[in-house]
Amino acid sequence: MKFQYIRDKVSAYFTKGNERSVAVKKNIAVSLVLKCISILVSLQVVPLTIGYVNPTKYGIWLTLSSIIAWLSYFDLGFAHGFRNRFAEAKAKGDMKLAKEYVSTTYAVLFLLFSVILLITLVVNNYLDWSRILNIDPVYKDELSLVFGLLACFFCLNIVASVFTTMLTADQKPALASLISTSGQVLAFACVYVLTKTTKGSLSALAVSFSAIPCLFLLIVSIIVYQTKKYKIVAPSLRDVRFSLVRSVVGLGGQFFVVMFSMLFIFQLTNIILSRVQGPEAVTQYNIAYKYFNVLNMAANIILTPFWSAFTDAYIKRDYNWMRGTLEKLEKLWLLCIPILVLMVLSSDLLYKFWIGDSVAVSFSLSFCMAIYVLCQTGGNMYMFLINGTSKIRLQLIIYLSFALVSIPLMKYCCKYYGIEGILIVPTTVFILQAFIGRVQILKMINGTAKGIWLK
Repeated sequence: MKFQYIRDKVSAYFTKGNERSVAVKKNIAVSLVLKCISILVSLQVVPLTIGYVNPTKYGIWLTLSSIIAWLSYFDLGFAHGFRNRFAEAKAKGDMKLAKEYVSTTYAVLFLLFSVILLITLVVNNYLDWSRILNIDPVYKDELSLVFGLLACFFCLNIVASVFTTMLTADQKPALASLISTSGQVLAFACVYVLTKTTKGSLSALAVSFSAIPCLFLLIVSIIVYQTKKYKIVAPSLRDVRFSLVRSVVGLGGQFFVVMFSMLFIFQLTNIILSRVQGPEAVTQYNIAYKYFNVLNMAANIILTPFWSAFTDAYIKRDYNWMRGTLEKLEKLWLLCIPILVLMVLSSDLLYKFWIGDSVAVSFSLSFCMAIYVLCQTGGNMYMFLINGTSKIRLQLIIYLSFALVSIPLMKYCCKYYGIEGILIVPTTVFILQAFIGRVQILKMINGTAKGIWLK
């Protein structure tokens, strides 16, 4: 009887209530399970990869991977603009327009990243990565090859990821997460085989971590677009409408400035650490980040469905639902504090269990990383909700302002305060984002937003 009661309560929780809320709860539940798998895989990848190469090479790998990630910023914000425009078209029931947005986004990103890839490969031939990263020249040729491989598959993955962006905009982030996690598991399996059959090779890592998930995503997207549910929005050349580019880029352009600014604030960390403190500092930083980022990933699982849900609610002027959702999310965020305290107190024990004695991570770095993640989850909460309404001008101003001074500030902080010091700038940005974001979203929900608060 007790089991039946619990089952009925769980069933009621996931089937009763606002249709939008029910969809969000189901997506969160499935995504949490998938993310647990993803987290376990990502955590296990670290000692596996360090054992396959070594701490220094692993730091180099992380740095190159973060540099390649910069290419994603050159989509001009098109993916984010597409996500909101697709969700708006679907909320209005205009599936023809939704299909045109899908087709146009594929076409534009394919053309754009073909050019970007060509330029990247040409420039790569003239770069000396050993000098750029301030490491032994013996790595020069290998790093050039690794960077080329990463660039090829990364650009292809950007185009292929239109599919998962569409699923997320369709309020199906759990399905998008399933595809992503499956690709991650396949990559992990490939690396495991490498550790048993080959010697440490950064080129082999590049193929495993970039080619395998990308090809898997392409195959799955082709199959799903043939199903009855998604055939109606499947991309086709005859539905490409370059006239829609202005609509997407108008919004996407603002997202682009935000994302490009975030590049300077968040993605240059590994390079600055490598140059100021050395490659092993990159490894120490990233181990601490991966550990505490578990909480941030969990928070993002919860927040992701609300982006497109807020788009739908804002278009339909369902402010009561938006207000109630915001209050629940703020209460949920407070739970991050005791969780992070426990994570800090148990960090040393868990580091040893996770990676052994190969890399030492100080308690001070763990403490500072916990503060950073707390501010990050708070800032992201308001950012995700505001992104769903497309009113991101204030966000743009905040990130652009900090981007202009982030590099010299982070270099200074890293030089005089060590690895921990590099967290000062990004932590400050998230604190400011959370404060201003909360004021803005409340003004929008209460109907008092005017001027810059509504742009």
